[in-house]
Amino acid sequence: MLVWINGPFGGGKTQTAHELRRRLPGSVLSDPEVAGFGLHRMLPRALRGDFQDLPAWRQGVFEMLDLLLREQDGVVVVPMTLVEPKYFEEIVGELRDRGHDVRHFALLAERETVLRRLSERGVVHSVRGVPPKHESFAVSKLDLCLKRLSGAEFGEHIQTDRLTVAQVADRIAASAGLTLEPNTDSALRGFVRRKWTSVKHIRIG
Repeated sequence: MLVWINGPFGGGKTQTAHELRRRLPGSVLSDPEVAGFGLHRMLPRALRGDFQDLPAWRQGVFEMLDLLLREQDGVVVVPMTLVEPKYFEEIVGELRDRGHDVRHFALLAERETVLRRLSERGVVHSVRGVPPKHESFAVSKLDLCLKRLSGAEFGEHIQTDRLTVAQVADRIAASAGLTLEPNTDSALRGFVRRKWTSVKHIRIG
């Protein structure tokens, strides 16, 4: 099974994916953004646009996930914002056409909730001296993401405003028929774990 966690930038996809990976024995996390930034680094800055517009990214992500699903016994967890219907069909639709069990979840929240989360994430980045350009990109795409992902073709929807990361993971697991290990984190340990995950996923350049 592949669990695709979609949502706006700053919507909690990465945190939820890591929570699933932590509490689901045998699962693996595969992040398509890594391939996108790799393709960017092959190009001069003047030619770098949205890497999702590159056919090489979409085809590469499809091929790598197809390989993982054929060779990996455990659940594959994928956190990735994907709101262009054509691109969604090229990757998620093609994987399903190949016979793979792909469960898709869109994490939604009120605009103000996402902006607050982005602001909190920006504080972590500023500690490392990283300019908040990625947060600016996220804000510029926020309205489009929320509008597109609210569509029926991007179901299943999970409204996350009043849910913790662990609770979102529990909802996904219950819907997908997966059994997670109990969440034994204290409030402090969970906070530290989430902040460390944010720091690890700072993108530079």
